[in-house]
Amino acid sequence: MNHIEAQQIIKTEHILSSNRWLDQALQADPPRAKSLVMTIFGDAIVPHGARLWLGSLIELVEPLGVTDRLVRTSVFRLVQDGWLVASREGRRSSYALAPEAGPRFARANHRIYAPPGLDWDGRWTLLLAPNGSIDAGLRAAVRKELEWEGYAMLAPGLLAHPAGDAGSLAEILARVDGAGKIFVCSAAELPGVGARPLGELVREGWNLDGVVQGYRRFIDDFTPLRALLQEGETPAPQAAFAMRSLLIHAYRRVQLHDPMLPLALLPQPWPGSDAYALAQAIYRLVWAPAERHLMEVLRREDADAPQADAAFEARFGGLR
Repeated sequence: MNHIEAQQIIKTEHILSSNRWLDQALQADPPRAKSLVMTIFGDAIVPHGARLWLGSLIELVEPLGVTDRLVRTSVFRLVQDGWLVASREGRRSSYALAPEAGPRFARANHRIYAPPGLDWDGRWTLLLAPNGSIDAGLRAAVRKELEWEGYAMLAPGLLAHPAGDAGSLAEILARVDGAGKIFVCSAAELPGVGARPLGELVREGWNLDGVVQGYRRFIDDFTPLRALLQEGETPAPQAAFAMRSLLIHAYRRVQLHDPMLPLALLPQPWPGSDAYALAQAIYRLVWAPAERHLMEVLRREDADAPQADAAFEARFGGLR
């Protein structure tokens, strides 16, 4: 056997191993169709104009085990829920990100692709709504939205976060019609009074056990894929897109439950840092062939489908 033949055998073995990992991942944890469509919209479609034809979406998710019928049901429900808007041109349907959903996707993308471990200045964002100050519907809506953002209910009528983002908070309160109806302030520990450190509130206000387990499971599931990609050839474009989609889908599911607290307040070692580094490494290895597959699929239905925007290549600290 000559050198070229040996190299070809090694290449084939790596491709088979990557495909085997993909098959095993889909069998072990098949993605829910609606949630997967959301992942693909945020990761792949938003950078390309936030719109695609239904036929393109069906082709993109078919290798991930999602049927034509499940895709149609998923986009119908996402339109009903206000995430997408539908349009028709003859017998074809297209789906675009709803304008009001844009800020929510932007926040989710920042959580996924920006490095964890916010610098902390010691200040907390507090929201206060004493009993009777707002109605029950608004109270429930604010709590639901802000708990998704990582806020904790520390006492009745008191929500808090040590790294609250003012812009996101303003958008959320406006969307649930809570602007001007809830007290919002910034607070810091008062020195010299013998109080417990405010940092200890993290242990009492946030249960991080599930988040830690989620990150560790993500690391266990995707570390073998990183090893395969680092040792072998670049995967085929379709397989690379499937890997990238499963990667972000799995990472996003953990991120949705992570309150995104400053690293200084988290137990050490924090597995979220290792999970981010793993996601970053795999994404950098598959994004280019995945983009080739994505553009080929999009342009079969729309010859003018745009290339990814500038923000795309800034993901994970820069893709190139």
